[in-house]
Amino acid sequence: MDDRHRLTLRYPSRREVIALGVGAFVVAAVPFARSRRARLVRRTVPTMGTLGEIGVVHRDPQYAHAAIDAAIEQLQMVERRMTWFTTTSEVGRVNQRAAVDAVPVSRPTLEVLEEALRWAESSHGAFDPCLGRATALWDVGHRSMPPAADAVRQLAGRRLYRALDLDHRADGGRIRFTDADASLDLGGIGKGYAVDRAVAALREWGITNGLVNVGGDLYALGTSEDGDPWNVGIRSPWEPDRVAEKLEVGDGAVATSGDYLQYFQHGGGRFHHLLDPATGAPRQARIHSVTVRADACMTADAAATAVFGMESPAATRLLRRAAPDAQLVSAI
Repeated sequence: MDDRHRLTLRYPSRREVIALGVGAFVVAAVPFARSRRARLVRRTVPTMGTLGEIGVVHRDPQYAHAAIDAAIEQLQMVERRMTWFTTTSEVGRVNQRAAVDAVPVSRPTLEVLEEALRWAESSHGAFDPCLGRATALWDVGHRSMPPAADAVRQLAGRRLYRALDLDHRADGGRIRFTDADASLDLGGIGKGYAVDRAVAALREWGITNGLVNVGGDLYALGTSEDGDPWNVGIRSPWEPDRVAEKLEVGDGAVATSGDYLQYFQHGGGRFHHLLDPATGAPRQARIHSVTVRADACMTADAAATAVFGMESPAATRLLRRAAPDAQLVSAI
């Protein structure tokens, strides 16, 4: 769900809808108020291949920035451990060595892997955290034509998550692959976890109203500056600068999976980054965007990834089975 569109931040008018993040969401906000009133303090940082944005409603801007610092530390911690773009992260080391020998990982990484496996089992493989080789093969950010069909077929229908062996330890765990074609890619769950960690940091600082958004995976704490629920807009797949639908969110998470930001076109077709584990290729779907609402952002993130391309009845059954608190709120 990464989006490399440039974001311009400015203070909005009271009813203006502004972009809060570069993913699938825009958020209604209000202007800075008098110094004695709570106001929205915002910060944007590059993280996890996209932009992370944190907004805090507080009377003291200095205190708000200190809370934001704590939240950013959590985002950076998750990125250091779980990005697959480097060989030095925990995920990178797993991908380099786990087919040969057990690789140690920390408790946070183990926690995400456990949840990813739960989603993989619940979705009968529709969600697979071990499709890293297929993701690298398609590399939609740099390709202009599909990879060789034989290479795609080699990774199709393998349920590679079953090759992920977790050995729990007091300090975290040890990871092994029982299939050399398994490779971790936590892009469908890691950003949601990072948002949850950042939200937890804000709450430790006593923040009750604010927002954390990482590439479209978003959690809204409490209310906006004017006391109303946060107004979250779902971008139009056809006109990303336009809002197609709006949601009111307070103390909850939303995440969107869409095929309209990361893709290349070839031979009259569009090849996007949301891969179907059954085919090893971009998932075929009648819709272009699904949005899930849940109590935790990691849940919303994994759910949106898993149900993209499913017909509504099947998506609803999966959510009931895997995450009763999750709800499919938009399919465009």
